[in-house]
Amino acid sequence: MAHAAAVPRKSPVPKPPPARARRSRTGAVPRRLPYLLIAPAGLLMLGFIAYPVLSVFYYSLRHHNPTKPWRNGFAGLGNFVTALTGDPQFLPTLGFSLRWVAAQVALQLLLGLGLALLVHQSFVGRAPARALVFSPWAVSGVLTSTIWLLLYNSQTGVTRYLADLGMGSYGTSWLSDTGTVFPAVVVAELWRGVPFFAILILADLQSVPRDLYEAAEVDGAGRLRRFLHITLPHLKDAIILSTLLRAVWEFNNVDLLYTLTGGGPAGETTTLPLRIASIAVDSHDFGYASALTTVAFVILLFGSLVYLRLSKFGGEAR
Repeated sequence: MAHAAAVPRKSPVPKPPPARARRSRTGAVPRRLPYLLIAPAGLLMLGFIAYPVLSVFYYSLRHHNPTKPWRNGFAGLGNFVTALTGDPQFLPTLGFSLRWVAAQVALQLLLGLGLALLVHQSFVGRAPARALVFSPWAVSGVLTSTIWLLLYNSQTGVTRYLADLGMGSYGTSWLSDTGTVFPAVVVAELWRGVPFFAILILADLQSVPRDLYEAAEVDGAGRLRRFLHITLPHLKDAIILSTLLRAVWEFNNVDLLYTLTGGGPAGETTTLPLRIASIAVDSHDFGYASALTTVAFVILLFGSLVYLRLSKFGGEAR
């Protein structure tokens, strides 16, 4: 009797490893690798940012003046009490800082929006026009101050040429007159700050779908209605972010005001950061300067949170 053909035996199917083992062999390293790669940069940023911030908070609670070491020691909240109740220059400098920020941000936003809409159009020579509009943003703060110092010079600047035309008198200095110093420094800072808004808004304008404008035009919407109902809602987040960033930068502005006026005349252009710099550098009172810096930090932090909350940043435009 013939033997039946041998049936080949199937090899056992290997069982997959447990899920935890698979994760430990394949998923652990990829998940941790990005954090390991950014760890050196993160530690450096933590050291360069956290240490100065914490040191300012520490010195704000102390009397610290290297020129008068016998007075150094723990002050508690004494520096803050002095700032809020015993410093006659605190409220005026804070008030001017807020006025400076409001004027700069509002004017820079309006002019930047207008320039962005202008260079967004198609016309001959648009590329050189954009380069000309954006060029002031590439100029350093010290060079900007030097340019406007020359323009406002009473002997060789704008006032000299206006006097030659019979508009004004010779020897007039706009930076030395309490009635003209604020508009003069505002114009100088506008020249540098307007391109910031123009660049950000133009970048966002280029992402608006053309189909929306075409559909609105077919429905009979005019230029103004298309701007109000299509362009502005699309630019909402860009405008909120740019105004917030610019407000913080303008609040902390020191270089241009210090170079043009030094806080004068008669303290008319002294901002809170300029006052802090004067206390720390000229008077060497680092404890009180740190307390004022902490107050400025709290004001900026609280104002930023309120602004983002009220503006609904990141929310969907209606």
